[in-house]
Amino acid sequence: MILSKQSIVRALEEGEMQIEPVEAHQIQPASLDLRVGRHFLQVDTSQTERLTLDSTATYVEVEADRMVIPPNTFVLATTMEYVSIPNNMTAFVEGRSSIGRLGLFIQNAGWVDPGFEGRITLELFNANQVPIEIESGRRICQLVFAKLDEATQAYAGKYGGQTTVTASRIEQDIENR
Repeated sequence: MILSKQSIVRALEEGEMQIEPVEAHQIQPASLDLRVGRHFLQVDTSQTERLTLDSTATYVEVEADRMVIPPNTFVLATTMEYVSIPNNMTAFVEGRSSIGRLGLFIQNAGWVDPGFEGRITLELFNANQVPIEIESGRRICQLVFAKLDEATQAYAGKYGGQTTVTASRIEQDIENR
């Protein structure tokens, strides 16, 4: 079941889930808009010949109020909001239509596990032929919440508790042990 605006507000007011900071205009009829933060990572192409699934990539870190994403470029960003979702709920991360219409694709693998806590790392891709500038504090994506049929164990993965952009930790996967 997808949560309505009323259910999102109630879950926030009753402390069932926490999202901080949040303003009333971020809560939509069936979602909650998240804003882009000030922290970005981009693969350091001068240090990286190729990416593999068993090693750590080298990134250039940017902390700024504005980020220009060149055409056909991939950047990691973080949300301003720190999110804590209960064990009986999950959330889907979706790009805002108005942002997508500019050619900026937003993802985070699309899923927030039950019990996740932290800032959400977003994967941004400029599919346009011109640079796209984004400004910290702008609504960039939305969370769509769904109730589980029953509570489950809380997320205990490698991205829990992140407070800044977190690069891929694929090298920690069980296949690499």
